Amino acid sequence: MTVALMWEARAADGRGGELLDWARRQALSPRPLRRETLRAPQDRVLVITWWDAAYDAELPELPEPDAGLVTRAVHRWRFEAVPDEQGGPVG
Repeated sequence: MTVALMWEARAADGRGGELLDWARRQALSPRPLRRETLRAPQDRVLVITWWDAAYDAELPELPEPDAGLVTRAVHRWRFEAVPDEQGGPVG
């Protein structure tokens, strides 16, 4: 099964570049199958990691950044891949 973990944070005013750099430096062990880092308006940073694991598996996640770097607590979501409408495999 493929599981995707999503981590999203909003940087404190003027610190979007710092938050992006911080997120990119965070190592995960073991390493995920795939990892993408994205950014959006309002200095938001999103990191998505994909794992070959059960939905409830214990997996490494990015930590909370220092409180001064973000405007609120990090948002986290977990998803599992499902077949598309045509029945083909995903992930």
